[in-house]
Amino acid sequence: MFGIANQSQERIPNIQWEKIKKSILGENYELSLVFANNSLMKKLNRQYRKKDKIANTLSFVFDKRAGEIFLNRNRHKLKNELLTLFIHSLLHLKGFRHNEEMREQEAGYLKKFKA
Repeated sequence: MFGIANQSQERIPNIQWEKIKKSILGENYELSLVFANNSLMKKLNRQYRKKDKIANTLSFVFDKRAGEIFLNRNRHKLKNELLTLFIHSLLHLKGFRHNEEMREQEAGYLKKFKA
């Protein structure tokens, strides 16, 4: 299952969101993708990460087969920025942490799905 919610009042760009999700997390992973505004991103970042600043993206793992991604649509207007954040967040849901291996994976997927 894959769902998209737009809470940002901004248009959602035409990106192959579900195809990218399936490529990285697999067919059976349940993902909710939320496009959020600055105030929601700051509220969630404060609530879950104890950081009082506006986040670009937040990834929440529910279990091995389900998660949720929030992307800041107010801060990121360009299609390529959103694509990069989405791939980055998917890799976090897959278990990657910020390191060289994650950067290599990110670069490979960006090359594969670049608009």
